[in-house]
Amino acid sequence: MKRRQIYSHAVRLFAFKPPITMAFLAFVATCLLGSAQSLAQAYITNSGSNNVSVVNTKTNTVVATIPVTNPWGVAVSPHMNRAYIGNEGVNTVSVIDTTTNTVIATVPVGNEPYGIAVTPDGKEVYVTNHFSNDVYVIDTKTNTVIAIIPVGVLPEGVAITPDGKEAWVTNPGSNTVSVIDTQTNTVIATFSDGGVRPFAIAITPDGKEAFIGNFYSNNVSVIDTATYTPIAQIPTGAQPRGVAITPNGRFAYVGNINSNTVSAIDTATNTVIATIPVFTPYGVAVTLDSEKVYVADQFTNTVTVINTDTNTVTATIPVGLNPIAYGIFIQPAPRFAGTPGDPTCQTVSVAALVQQYGTLGAAAVVLWYPDVLTLENAISTYCAG
Repeated sequence: MKRRQIYSHAVRLFAFKPPITMAFLAFVATCLLGSAQSLAQAYITNSGSNNVSVVNTKTNTVVATIPVTNPWGVAVSPHMNRAYIGNEGVNTVSVIDTTTNTVIATVPVGNEPYGIAVTPDGKEVYVTNHFSNDVYVIDTKTNTVIAIIPVGVLPEGVAITPDGKEAWVTNPGSNTVSVIDTQTNTVIATFSDGGVRPFAIAITPDGKEAFIGNFYSNNVSVIDTATYTPIAQIPTGAQPRGVAITPNGRFAYVGNINSNTVSAIDTATNTVIATIPVFTPYGVAVTLDSEKVYVADQFTNTVTVINTDTNTVTATIPVGLNPIAYGIFIQPAPRFAGTPGDPTCQTVSVAALVQQYGTLGAAAVVLWYPDVLTLENAISTYCAG
């Protein structure tokens, strides 16, 4: 497992171990004891039936269907309280309240919104507009556009670095990648990843590498995010479209729509270690525990579930027509001060939050969690590693 950077979303936390008193341990036990399972929902955009299927990843069943219009891109907030849907045919983004699974706002954006990504602090959403060659930035508190950033030709994929400082955008029409400084919302670098028609993009949990699927090169480029230079080209199946990296950083999964396969890549060696048959795989996302991969199968109107231990298909879930699910359609992994897998991780993380904000309640407000219980669940899931 790659060591994760010490962040709680975009807010830097204290990476120390404070003195642990019995009173504090009692406080931690009270906070964490009996925490309910974190919400585990996947939001699948069905472009052919004009709706979003909400899949419970514990039971692999559809628990809600939400009407939208010609949905394509999707991104779930790190706090799991919002899902953002790009409506490609009508140039809007639908904002879904995930507690009620209803649309609570509709935001006009550019021409043909494709890719969507939420910043780690949940405060901004970046939307690529395929035919207006720009990126819109949405303030999630007001659901208004606060910036429009010109990028390359036909922008599609977008990913935010774990520290929230950069947004990476693929431009298949110009075979380039644009890097946006999220503080100034200006492009600070434009480069070629070495492939033809770069579409999907994902960034490793440690922020050091970007994996980019090149549609007409039939490969994935691995880019050093510090220098913007290619460090590997990994052959995959034909026409890779969706890319996702497991929260533990060990594997990347790539959907190859023209060879009807998903490639499993070992990120330590940058080699394909398994090829899994999946018909027309499009969007790809991974559960918080890194144990299951969900793949939208565009022409079978289903979602395929892959076990990451065996790289075998374990379930097939019927959804709407032509599921795309382009983006992080399952809640991304949060980040806290402790080390995942370490027995003191929860204690250290809670201590850092209390030290920074005074109480967990105050931390939940600042970090945009809907309540303390949801914050506690996020800490528990993160620390499980």
